[in-house]
Amino acid sequence: MKQSSTETVIFAGGCFWCTEAIFKEIKGVKSVISGYTGGKRPNPTYEQVTTGVTGHAEAVKIIFNPNEVSYEELLQVFFATHDPTTLNRQGNDVGTQYRSAVYFTNDKQKEMVKAYIKLLNDSDVFDQHIVTEIVPATDFYEAEDYHKNYLEKNPDNPYCQYVVLPKLEKFRENFKNKLKK
Repeated sequence: MKQSSTETVIFAGGCFWCTEAIFKEIKGVKSVISGYTGGKRPNPTYEQVTTGVTGHAEAVKIIFNPNEVSYEELLQVFFATHDPTTLNRQGNDVGTQYRSAVYFTNDKQKEMVKAYIKLLNDSDVFDQHIVTEIVPATDFYEAEDYHKNYLEKNPDNPYCQYVVLPKLEKFRENFKNKLKK
């Protein structure tokens, strides 16, 4: 039976500039939108989220075609391209807004991510236990326009040069078969 033409997943894996750049390159991903989710404040701004008091995480909403890329493949990329064992931190980015989280949009996604994390923990893939939150998707607020397609618009930005691009190059090397042509 053929699945519907698109599904949605929301991932938080540190700075959304990195996460967006990676998932935009995957075959079957139709769109990647940077934004904020998981908090209490409606319509938060970047400045508010960076204080850590809104409860929101920097995240990306990914619209994908499950006939071209599976949810499990997206989970593989997600867990391979950030450190899911550090609480509220990715590299030098520190705070609850940089937490690792999967915001599932249906029960199947919830069960799959729970099983995948169990597999990773049982296999000792990481030196420490995975702390990624598994929570239902709630309101997602799009980031300001200057955050969207950040790497494309700001390739010479020092953060892009020293954090985003090396992460993207590692992803491209490790997931060559998943890249758009």
